[in-house]
Amino acid sequence: MLNNVVVTYSVRPEAKAEHVRLIAKVFAQLQAEQPDNIDYQVMCLQDGVSFVHMSTADTPDGSNPIPQLSAFAEFGRDIADRVTAMPTPAAAEIVGSYHGRS
Repeated sequence: MLNNVVVTYSVRPEAKAEHVRLIAKVFAQLQAEQPDNIDYQVMCLQDGVSFVHMSTADTPDGSNPIPQLSAFAEFGRDIADRVTAMPTPAAAEIVGSYHGRS
């Protein structure tokens, strides 16, 4: 069962470097573990402080395994200290997708 989620939020400018470092740790864990049922992207918008996370997980129960990653737990631990407002997750429906490059 597919689970698509988009999360948006902004970080305090002085917290951006730490925030990006913690995101990189999530991707390092994904790279090390190589799960084949997750598609995950994080983008920083042009303003330099707004972030968008997009994930798709294909699991039997429709859950998303990303929050279960130890690096993601570390990312979320002090997030309230880094963001200007708490992240807002929203379920999403994919209407088109192309995976030419990562």
